[in-house]
Amino acid sequence: MTRKAQIEQMLTSSPDDSFLLFALAKEFEKMGDDTGALEVYERLRTSNPDYVGLYFHLAKTLERLDREAEAWHTYSIGIQIAKRLGEIHAMNELAGARLELGDEEDFVE
Repeated sequence: MTRKAQIEQMLTSSPDDSFLLFALAKEFEKMGDDTGALEVYERLRTSNPDYVGLYFHLAKTLERLDREAEAWHTYSIGIQIAKRLGEIHAMNELAGARLELGDEEDFVE
């Protein structure tokens, strides 16, 4: 049984387990399936929007899918959540990734 299949099996009994959802999204990434990863990251964001580690990886997935504006906004949301939760390291990592992507003027609608 593959690691992905094992995680999916565990999710049948704990469908909103944040760690398992994150692990499943990472398995999709390893397989080169960014669309699959995106779906799982969105599922995780719905079930646990305060899961700070999600936002960096979700935004990177959006970048790989050429959805830069969505990625920039995802970094911004992650920064706000990390700040509220006092997760300074995560906040700095998200801010750095967002800065690499572009300035606010590039993505304001």
